[in-house]
Amino acid sequence: MIKLFKQLGPFKLSIAAVLILVFLQSMGDLYLPTLMSDIVDKGIVHGDRDYIWKIGGYMLLVAGGGAICSVLVSFLSAKVAAGFGKNTRERMFKHVENFTLQEFDKLGTASLITRTTNDITQIQVVLTMMLRMMVGAPMMMIGGIIMAISEDAKLSLIFVVVLPVLVGTIAIIGTKGLPLFKAIQTKLDTLNRVLREHLTGIRVIRSFNRIEHENKRFTAANGDLTETAIRVNKVMAALMPVMMIVMNFSMIAILYYGGIRIGDGNLQVGSLMAFIQYAMQIMFSLLMVSMMFVLIPRASASALRINEVFDMQPEIKDPSVAAVAAAQNKANEEGHEGHRGYVEFDDVSFSYPGAEQAALRGISFSARPGETTAIIGGTGSGKSTLLSLIARFYDVGEGTVRVDGVDVREMTQEELRQRIGYVPQKAVLFTGTINDNIRYGKDDATEEEIIHAAKVAQAYDFVSAMKDGFNSEIAQGGTNVSGGQKQRLSIARALIRKPEIYLFDDSFSALDFKTDAKLRAALKGETTDATVLIVAQRVSTVMDADRIIVLDEGRIAGMGTHQELMENSEVYREIVSSQLSEEEIA
Repeated sequence: MIKLFKQLGPFKLSIAAVLILVFLQSMGDLYLPTLMSDIVDKGIVHGDRDYIWKIGGYMLLVAGGGAICSVLVSFLSAKVAAGFGKNTRERMFKHVENFTLQEFDKLGTASLITRTTNDITQIQVVLTMMLRMMVGAPMMMIGGIIMAISEDAKLSLIFVVVLPVLVGTIAIIGTKGLPLFKAIQTKLDTLNRVLREHLTGIRVIRSFNRIEHENKRFTAANGDLTETAIRVNKVMAALMPVMMIVMNFSMIAILYYGGIRIGDGNLQVGSLMAFIQYAMQIMFSLLMVSMMFVLIPRASASALRINEVFDMQPEIKDPSVAAVAAAQNKANEEGHEGHRGYVEFDDVSFSYPGAEQAALRGISFSARPGETTAIIGGTGSGKSTLLSLIARFYDVGEGTVRVDGVDVREMTQEELRQRIGYVPQKAVLFTGTINDNIRYGKDDATEEEIIHAAKVAQAYDFVSAMKDGFNSEIAQGGTNVSGGQKQRLSIARALIRKPEIYLFDDSFSALDFKTDAKLRAALKGETTDATVLIVAQRVSTVMDADRIIVLDEGRIAGMGTHQELMENSEVYREIVSSQLSEEEIA
């Protein structure tokens, strides 16, 4: 947590104000028993009514000042904790945005959501309590001991026995609770993952009548979390009874030995009353510390998980400004100046982390502006991986991927992706209007540009048929439009930015043959100056491409036009014969 609390710099003044106010409140609380002692020993015993009123007035002023300090402490500590939580969430969100797909795979989406919400909230709650209690409690305890000794040093020997018992109890229970709190956060991740899978996959679950199975999964995860929470609460529940027993026996001992000392004339009644007040303040301070020990173990577990995210650095990093300039100059010298959208693979190999076999091996080809390069192959042949390397979602293991003559690793990710219009295999839409989703590709797009992109993507007709047209709302995950409609809106989003390179990752799979043909015909006129790479399963989608690359188990099994591959590539002929009739092939 100390590492996280180093980010409290912007709140230095507020924290300083809290510390001063807590100090003043503590001093006031410590002064009240002394005033009460004076009222009893000097006012009541001597019957001095004026003195009682005078000291009573001082007590009211001190108590009022302490109340004002307490209110201000609560306000400022809540403000500091809320601001810290807000800043930490923003830092984590921005940090996670820079993660590559490899980091997302390591941590998992459900875990990242839990860490950004629940874990930071745990730290925020503890910070509030620390500002209010962890500073005030030691002050009250040390001050209470000093004041108690000043009232009666011999009677204060009771604390020599009591305090080690209380501190030992807190330490033992805190040590046992920490591992359980860590386990709770991990099991909360598991519960979130199961719940997220259930909610996002509800259609599949219902279609396969797996509701009962999912209920069992959720019940198991929920029960596991509940069982651990009960165990940790049992451990922490032992704290309060032990504290109360020790406190009550301490009071009995103080009253017993205090009565003896009063009888011997070594202690006054008012001093005993003040001593009891100081003893209660000392015990209450330890009680506050014990409450913190209930919260700190869980917050410590949360802090470790948060720091794990911050410590994880993305494997894909932008090069320095000098390196970018040098790479661009080198490309210009080699004659690539003015080439916009030229893509080149030079003996590229790539393996996913932990994979036994390479996803791509020895891939070499080039794709030029004004041409359409199609990529076809069986499932798992590396088609989508190839496009991911162009967009630099992953870095190549061997070889080089170049865009406009520059190695993509020597370009900033922002610059590279500004040149790319990417349509993913699984169409993704965001909550908002259709206008918002298409404009996602270009913030300042005009209405005319949006309509034009929709027409090219064959989305205009179904959008116009909607009640609110382009202002129609898209539900979370795009559940209120069909798969084909989602794909067409995703294509419109890529078209509107007019990029140099179009990457279509099996983006026509949900379209009927008629719409597919109309869309490809419209794209030809729209992408005359751009480089187009299309990953597809359908032969009909790739037949008219300028170049077709056939992938088989991560290698290029053939490259050329449809006719050339029909003559030279057995793998391509097998794919064609599995999809087209002999008449269509002829």
